[in-house]
Amino acid sequence: MDVPAAPHSPADSVSVEITVPSPEQMRELGRRLAKLVRAGDLVMLSGELGAGKTTLTRGLGEGLDVRGAVTSPTFVIARVHPSLGDGPPLVHVDAYRLSGGLEEMEDLDLDVSLPDSVVVVEWGEGKVEELTEERLQVVIHRSVGTATTRTAGSEPPALDEVRHVTVTGIGPRWTAVDLGVLTA
Repeated sequence: MDVPAAPHSPADSVSVEITVPSPEQMRELGRRLAKLVRAGDLVMLSGELGAGKTTLTRGLGEGLDVRGAVTSPTFVIARVHPSLGDGPPLVHVDAYRLSGGLEEMEDLDLDVSLPDSVVVVEWGEGKVEELTEERLQVVIHRSVGTATTRTAGSEPPALDEVRHVTVTGIGPRWTAVDLGVLTA
């Protein structure tokens, strides 16, 4: 892409914060997100390992009614899931192993896929922002805590599965979208 994306300002972005208590609720968030996205949308997912990025994308794939199991594309870098209906395909990218910026991502031809697909990029910060001035950034923060103290003969306490998700729509396309429906 020859024209770099302009930096965004608070005036052209909108955010919503969501507390997600379980992996199933993370999938449900993805299914709700599917109702908002359309062909040409770039969704960037951020969060530490195990935060729920692929789980969210799995729900998004279910909501978009795409073919194939949505799994982490860590070792293949990118997977294309064609639509089973009349919706857009889902392109799921894991940029974790890619060290370069957009130049390295160009080998994936995301700029070609973007107009006709919903492109989800895990670990894309600093790598794909130049693809479009309008994007959805999803940051997942994992709260890790412990449950009650373990007693003799009992199971170990479960780790806290609560996630705090911040969804930020950047650009005019997203400022017109009610992200509040994601909290339902």
